[in-house]
Amino acid sequence: MTSHEDKAHWPPVEPISTGLKGRCPRCGEGHLFSGLLSVKPSCSVCGLDYSFADAGDGPAVFVILIIGFLVVGLALWMETSFGPPLWVHFLLWVPLTLVSSLVALRLIKGILITLQFSNKAAEGQVDHKK
Repeated sequence: MTSHEDKAHWPPVEPISTGLKGRCPRCGEGHLFSGLLSVKPSCSVCGLDYSFADAGDGPAVFVILIIGFLVVGLALWMETSFGPPLWVHFLLWVPLTLVSSLVALRLIKGILITLQFSNKAAEGQVDHKK
C-alpha cells in the first residue's frame, strides 16, 4: 500500500481550506509548496509523496478567466468613467494583474492538488481485459 492510499492514521482534512493554506492534503500540517509555485517532493510532517500532484493547466485557466475578467472589467469601467491617460492604465493594471495572478495561481493550485488527493483522482487507464 502506498503512502497516497494510507488513510488509517490521518483523519480527513477539508480540501478547500487546506489548499488555500498551502498545506499537505493528507495531514493538513506540512507545507505543500517549497517556493511560490513549486510543489515540495514530500510532506515534512506525514511523509506523503507529492509525486501524484499534477494540477496541469487548470490553475492557469482559472486565473486567466477570473483575473482577466476582473482587470479588463475594471479597466473598461475606469476608461469610460474617467478617461485617464494611457500611462495611468499601465501603472495601475500591469502590477495589479501580475500580483493578483501570482497569488491566485498559488491558491488555485493548492486547492486543485488537495482536491485531487481527496478524490483519489488519477490519470485515466485503458482496461485491456476482454
